[in-house]
Amino acid sequence: MGYTYFFSDAHLGMSQHKSEKQKEEKLLKFFDHVATSGESLYIVGDLFDFWFEYRTVIPRGYMRILGALNQLRELGKEVHYIAGNHDFWMRDFLSKELNIQVHFEPLDTTIYGKRFYLHHGDGLAKDDSGYRFLKRIFRNRFNIFLYSMLHPDLGIPFAKWISSLSRNHSASTGIPDDSEYREEAMKKFQQGFDYVVFGHLHYPVVQMYGEKTYVILGDWIEYFTYALFDGYDLQLMEWR
Repeated sequence: MGYTYFFSDAHLGMSQHKSEKQKEEKLLKFFDHVATSGESLYIVGDLFDFWFEYRTVIPRGYMRILGALNQLRELGKEVHYIAGNHDFWMRDFLSKELNIQVHFEPLDTTIYGKRFYLHHGDGLAKDDSGYRFLKRIFRNRFNIFLYSMLHPDLGIPFAKWISSLSRNHSASTGIPDDSEYREEAMKKFQQGFDYVVFGHLHYPVVQMYGEKTYVILGDWIEYFTYALFDGYDLQLMEWR
């Protein structure tokens, strides 16, 4: 029985600082670990700080990460991507070129007989109404078409600026309030889910409710945390 891994919120490409290179190196080693001990990997949103697929162009700077994900697929590992709030403009590159299963809605899945609810977490909080409005704008087909008409050298810097606004809007100081996430988890537990897993808040949380488990995955900016399911228990761990 292979392990199942979950992580979120790496926001690759968010800066030019040397910490970006260190983050990438950690992720590559993590993917190597998944390749040797894992059966499947779930990326619960915001792997990239910005991603847009032109018809013939994708953003530069992610080739080693994409290569590692491709290697996981070639080894027969399942890789799933649950889109987050920085994944507005993800289309079919990951699914067609890398054979990654991309989910644009929360995922209801069963792993070793246990039912999981996986959701990046964007838009859950009541004060996210502005974000929900922007989401409709950014995912509008006509708006996507208009943006695609920009040359990438103009469009990508502009979109990275928009991404920084989204990240700053989502950022919090100290321990974030996850009460609305817990409320959502309670609803899902009542619907029969065994595990509820969110990202988005950039702070690691794990809490058991009887035999049910609620997890917020943290991030790969400050905490470098991930969840591991061995078929019996879901644990939140730190990559070192």
